[in-house]
Amino acid sequence: MVRRYEHPDDADALWELKRAFERELGASTGGDDKAAAYEAKLDGEYRQRYREWVGDCVANDAGCIHVAEGDGDAAASAAAGDALAGYVFVLPEELTMIWDAAVLNEIYVREPYRGTGVADDLLDAAVETAERQDLPLDRLVLDVDPGNERARAFYRRHGFETWGELVARSL
Repeated sequence: MVRRYEHPDDADALWELKRAFERELGASTGGDDKAAAYEAKLDGEYRQRYREWVGDCVANDAGCIHVAEGDGDAAASAAAGDALAGYVFVLPEELTMIWDAAVLNEIYVREPYRGTGVADDLLDAAVETAERQDLPLDRLVLDVDPGNERARAFYRRHGFETWGELVARSL
């Protein structure tokens, strides 16, 4: 079941999902240096800043984060380490001017729930959130690693298409 994130009741569970997301992102989208950098940032200060930012975002748009609860299967929940199976985070409308579109900031599903439809349900919630936003461009944009073919196929299946390309440099 997908539902709106309840701040602060879901804060600890969301942090655990965020931490897992960041660790997988660091490990799967770069070499050992990137994985180490992502792991190093997940300290208490980052946790606190993230929780405050989430609180601010939810205060501005109560529906910007949705969570998926586990299916009640004790084995899956135990394997996942939490009752939440995943989350999706669409930036609040006030931040849409960044891309002139709705921004799917993060979507993450714990391993035991992948391939079960949880990601589909979370993405549906993200699209509904984006459709409620007053946008200069009627688009929902996101960043996906070019090497993550499973994610790219998932997004294509949901009607996403390549629209530009992000480039970055170190600071």
